[in-house]
Amino acid sequence: MASPRSKCMVLGVTGGIAAYKSCELVRLAIKSGLDVRVVMTKSAAEFVSPLTFRTLSGNPVSLDMFEEPAQWDIEHVSLAQRADVLVVAPATANIIGKMASGIADDLLTSTILACRSPKVIAPAMNTAMWENPITQRNIETLKSVGFTVLRTEKGLLACGDVGYGRMIAPDLIFQYVLRALRSTDDWRGVRCLVTAGPTREPIDPVRFVGNRSSGKMGYAIATELWQRGADVVLVTGPVSLPHPEGIKTIRVETTEEMLNACQTHFDESDISVFAAAPADFTPAVVADSKIKKGGGSSLTLELVENPDISATLCKSKRPDQIAVGFAAETDDLIANAMAKLERKGLDMIVANDITAEGAGFEVDTNIATLIHKDGQQERLGLMSKSDLARLIVDRIWSMRRPSPGREECHCRE
Repeated sequence: MASPRSKCMVLGVTGGIAAYKSCELVRLAIKSGLDVRVVMTKSAAEFVSPLTFRTLSGNPVSLDMFEEPAQWDIEHVSLAQRADVLVVAPATANIIGKMASGIADDLLTSTILACRSPKVIAPAMNTAMWENPITQRNIETLKSVGFTVLRTEKGLLACGDVGYGRMIAPDLIFQYVLRALRSTDDWRGVRCLVTAGPTREPIDPVRFVGNRSSGKMGYAIATELWQRGADVVLVTGPVSLPHPEGIKTIRVETTEEMLNACQTHFDESDISVFAAAPADFTPAVVADSKIKKGGGSSLTLELVENPDISATLCKSKRPDQIAVGFAAETDDLIANAMAKLERKGLDMIVANDITAEGAGFEVDTNIATLIHKDGQQERLGLMSKSDLARLIVDRIWSMRRPSPGREECHCRE
């Protein structure tokens, strides 16, 4: 993931107990190379000291609209102009109401009203306040004028209630920050289908046929596409990875279930990336109860071939659609990958030797060769799967062509 080093995040912190979580949000932003400017309300300063944010950000913390500035400028305007993204976390019911009404009665609300950059709002409040129709109406108002208002989590709140209203984790908020910084009009409305992870073919209620795919590569590609502004559907087999924030995710178990889910979305997709490792075979008969061992007897399984997901779907691929596959091989890497590319009807295939150190399943890195249908090959060295995802998406964009009769929209709503 590229570090947006020249970008500025203005962070508004309001008076809620979740203010302490925003310290971690600052740390994540600084680690990614962002310039962070913090604006606190007076209530927020009752929960976390401005010194904390000043130390973490390395910049002065803005509190008062009328305090004497270190250099002459109109502070709320200069902050608004500096911001590449403006984040409010936590956002109380009070600040949400003010933003929805266009009120600008302190430094933070004035900065928000003057800011033309993307705005990400992370609510945090009591469950009753969150569920109040007035709050929900205010949230819909903000969404209607382009604010990104995040969900809340269900859990134990500071007041002792259990319900929705908790601010989501800082790392999830930061995913939306990155999307706001990296999203472009080029990717707006581009519909993407991504598969990830293994599938499990049941032998009996306990056992299954599967493989060692972790899903990390597919999740990295789905995240990269989403951060650029695309609309992404992720179809994933059983993995231990967290749900990717903001991405429509469909969880499946078997290869047949993955195919059925993909068939629902393939026709409307502009780009499909088949990064999953679905099982090639499935037991011909599935036992209704657990198969018991005993007496030293052997067990013979009859396996039948599963449908090939990408090959099946690409039979109906439109000329403007792009389909990318993966070839995880143990020998004759290039020859086997090129044969798959042609047989499946793909536009590009990502080939990797899973026997190479640092490549393949269950690791955070990969070594790949990108092979295009015109025969062009691009051999890549060891890199993180997120870096490889970025490069793959770059190559996909270079192949993209508008569909006949479909106008490309390059305007913001």
